[in-house]
Amino acid sequence: MNAAMRVEAVKLMRSRVGVIGSAAIVAGILVLCAGMMLALATGDPQLTAKLGPDASLTWDGLWNTAAQITSAGGLLAFGVVAAWMFGREFGDGTITGLFALPVGRGAIAAAKLIVFAAWGAAVSILLAGVLVALGLIAGFGWPDAAAWAGAGRQIALGVFSAGLAVPAAWVATSARSLLGGVSVAIGLVVVAQVGVVAGAGGWMPLAAPALWAISAGTAVNGAQLGVTVALVALCAAGTAWWWHRLQLDR
Repeated sequence: MNAAMRVEAVKLMRSRVGVIGSAAIVAGILVLCAGMMLALATGDPQLTAKLGPDASLTWDGLWNTAAQITSAGGLLAFGVVAAWMFGREFGDGTITGLFALPVGRGAIAAAKLIVFAAWGAAVSILLAGVLVALGLIAGFGWPDAAAWAGAGRQIALGVFSAGLAVPAAWVATSARSLLGGVSVAIGLVVVAQVGVVAGAGGWMPLAAPALWAISAGTAVNGAQLGVTVALVALCAAGTAWWWHRLQLDR
């Protein structure tokens, strides 16, 4: 198991998908947040109205903006990487070689999931760090307790977003298609955004983490977040089970 985790970690770190995915999440969200802050600084009332009532040149405004971008763009980027980690084995034809290894396919899938979770946590922590630097450069002052709490929620939202991308890995496995997993990642973003607009609220697992982060924890309770955790656990278990029963029939 340890050997499988080391191999999967090396695969991810040396892959272009892993590097580009990390850059898209960290640098992409940072640039978008900086752009929105510059737009607010111009004082244009039309731009301010477009950015929404929660947009402001404060720590709260920064965390709200970052949470909204992470809930859509972050989820998509995490989904693409998850789909690649599992779907590439079929697209590149390496799945055949995995059957010759002494490590079972279920253990390999578990190793992939653990590496993906660790990568998602690392990227989320790095993103929160660069956002703190952005706030300091913008002149928000040293973060107080409330601002650090916002940073913590941003990290948690990143980890939740990575977890919600696991269905893309499951579908990439069951369909034996990288593009199938990517399609599911896009679908997850669409469903989450439509759910928020439709007022599904905290009981919608795909939207609950974002609503929790944006509302500073007031709009979503622990039970609702628990549903999201249960969904992630179910999809992770389903992916490992599917790999365990995998057969070479084509």
